[in-house]
Amino acid sequence: MYITRKRQTFFWCGVLLVGIIISMIGFDYMDEVDFAALPSQPSATPTGQLSLIIKVNERILEVHQDGQFFKKYRIAVGKSETPTPIGEWKIVWKDYNWGTGFGTRWMGLNVPWGIYGIHGTNKPWSIGQFASHGCIRMRNKDAEELFEWVNINTPVRIEGRKIKVQRQLKHKTMGSDVVALQMKLKELGYLSTQERADGIFGRATDEAVKRFQNERGWPEDGVVNKQLLDILGL
Repeated sequence: MYITRKRQTFFWCGVLLVGIIISMIGFDYMDEVDFAALPSQPSATPTGQLSLIIKVNERILEVHQDGQFFKKYRIAVGKSETPTPIGEWKIVWKDYNWGTGFGTRWMGLNVPWGIYGIHGTNKPWSIGQFASHGCIRMRNKDAEELFEWVNINTPVRIEGRKIKVQRQLKHKTMGSDVVALQMKLKELGYLSTQERADGIFGRATDEAVKRFQNERGWPEDGVVNKQLLDILGL
């Protein structure tokens, strides 16, 4: 009796193991079929000027053609401890099979404080989650499609959480908090809309801060201190 039960236990353990393996294979298969796909999306190739908008909170990547919405994809974005960089970037290089875990396509962004990109994944079940180290993950078939559409210098705007600035900012500093400053200055009309919120406190940002200071009769030193941050709501 004991031997029979032991054999039955081994049998059911084997069945369970096979089921797990089949499920894992199924996930990979679903990546190439329907896993995390959005319904009713166009399949035609866009012909106009493209730009991308990544909405971190919604985990959605939108393709815009000539300034008009064209298509969207479900994506995975950065975890809270490794967030996706908010800002206005560009695609600066494209590659195939860039490395382990990056799927079949890589579209690198010009974020100045790290290596970030839009890419495929070998973890399709993570799509729709806050799961990456800051990059934007797509299904491999979606990344392959987008890869063929976008060119070098395609603009990419990443929207998301509000960033709390916790340090003094000045010329030549860089980071996500500089992006927050630049977006606020653009919103208030001190920084041209033609300037990208690229996280680099360069000449244009310096001049915008000085104009803000001048209007208030403050010393025009271009330094964004706590008082200025509080007035800006940052």
